[in-house]
Amino acid sequence: MSTDIVKILLVDDEPDILEIVGYNLSSGGYQVFTASNGLEAIEVAKKELPDLIILDVMMPKMDGIEACEQLRKLPELSNTIITFLTARNEDYSQVAGFDAGADDYIAKPIKPKVLLSKVKGLLRRTSVDKKDGNSLNIGQLVINREEYKVLKEGVELVLPRKEFELLFLLASKPGKVFTRDEILNTVWGNDVVVGGRTIDVHIRKLREKIGDESFKTVKGVGYKFVVN
Repeated sequence: MSTDIVKILLVDDEPDILEIVGYNLSSGGYQVFTASNGLEAIEVAKKELPDLIILDVMMPKMDGIEACEQLRKLPELSNTIITFLTARNEDYSQVAGFDAGADDYIAKPIKPKVLLSKVKGLLRRTSVDKKDGNSLNIGQLVINREEYKVLKEGVELVLPRKEFELLFLLASKPGKVFTRDEILNTVWGNDVVVGGRTIDVHIRKLREKIGDESFKTVKGVGYKFVVN
């Protein structure tokens, strides 16, 4: 994360939300950009390269889920954190959000102080300490933590931040079974409450990109990375 002022892109089709939430974020010391639909969000994100994008789900022209999927395909935004801020907090909606590449999911309504706390937590948990950055060379993979890059047989894979952190954790100790609590605390932080299926969704996405044989489920315990 840059040492410059943090940029946040707030996306919602309700002007009141943009005004109120935007004001509170600005008062918290962040530089805030706004968009009223998914298509506009993508254009603003390409131009401003925000550190954090806060997306509503239900919007005209392009909803938040599709916008998140499109944003995750842009290499220049690979280190950008994406969280949904929406009144739709059903399990299926949360799973769809994580499936699209979101890092977190915040339910409306939320008090301004709580929102600022959530934002600080997101930025803190996902910042990269360059002193600890290193690379893992394991099997067909090269995982570069400093640059948040993954190469598979020389081809770069674009992974959302949480998928990358989950992969790095599991691959750092091949064969070790990481419990679900260990994964949640390390990747998402113990100050965040996420749905029980969050890890499963991210593992499924990694299996699709890295290979199903690289991840083994230990029923009732957690997951481990397998070198083939």
